Amino acid sequence: MFWVIASTVVAFFMATTMIFVRLKAAKKPASVKKIILPPLFMSTGACMFFVPEFRVAWTQVLEAFFVGVFFSIFLIKTSKFEIKDNDIYLIPSKSFVFILFGLLLVRIIIKLIIGSTISLGETSGMFFLLAFGMILSWRLAMLYKYKKLEKELKYHSV
Repeated sequence: MFWVIASTVVAFFMATTMIFVRLKAAKKPASVKKIILPPLFMSTGACMFFVPEFRVAWTQVLEAFFVGVFFSIFLIKTSKFEIKDNDIYLIPSKSFVFILFGLLLVRIIIKLIIGSTISLGETSGMFFLLAFGMILSWRLAMLYKYKKLEKELKYHSV
């Protein structure tokens, strides 16, 4: 039970940190690098699957990843860019904080339900995959939106 509570507290602090990082990032122009790097850095967490305790079946991999992709829809819908002073900025959404904490709450509830039927290691592996599916699809959608605006910006500056 200690590990369930500890991992939930850590997830809460990570979500809170992400809110502050996102709000701070909105003050500076966006870039391809800033969009691509977070999922790239997060992908190193897949090394956890070298440890047998964290391995999950392929059906669980697909299930967790696609639940993450589904959750990302809420983040994709609230991530918008705009052109200001010949730069592209991410517009901070007022609902982002509520969506992020709502998704966190749903993840905690699912974790408590799933955690009672499978091991802590498998639960951890599945929730890593869920989070990775969520951030990867969200960031790919952001990259698509950014590139679209970047083309528009180049077209208007010619």
